[in-house]
Amino acid sequence: MNETALWDILERYLTAEGLELDDVEWSGRVLRVLIDAEGGIDVGRISETTAGISRLLDGEAHLGDPYTLEVSSPGLERKLRRPAHFLKAVGREVSITTRSEIAGSRSHRGVLEASDEDACIVVVGDERRTLPMGEIASAKTLFHWERNAKPGKARRKEAIR
Repeated sequence: MNETALWDILERYLTAEGLELDDVEWSGRVLRVLIDAEGGIDVGRISETTAGISRLLDGEAHLGDPYTLEVSSPGLERKLRRPAHFLKAVGREVSITTRSEIAGSRSHRGVLEASDEDACIVVVGDERRTLPMGEIASAKTLFHWERNAKPGKARRKEAIR
């Protein structure tokens, strides 16, 4: 079964369950299915959905060779592979690698300002870069952990002085 047909089967099932299909990826004999829901998804819902997808694929998809099914959320840093992924990421910080140099670089890290089927606009520093979709080799959203000072650290340093 090709990836488009598999995507269609999974998307129909997940939409009926009130979920969103984020990505499908084969890696060797591992089928990774990334799902999401409005407001996020918890482990219990992922577990239930894994069982449903497994039944669906065993009955309908005829994938042939044995495989391992992995179902998870897209995570904090999400791959951007489809136009819909880029649209959802507008306003977020992204890292994009292009196949050839654009504005003197293949690496573009900044805020995704706009996106459509043909291109996206990334603000890198004070420069707006238009990146054609056909030139994008890889892209993902970026997440930054807030680093809070540990309680008591500053006081100990001051006490030593």
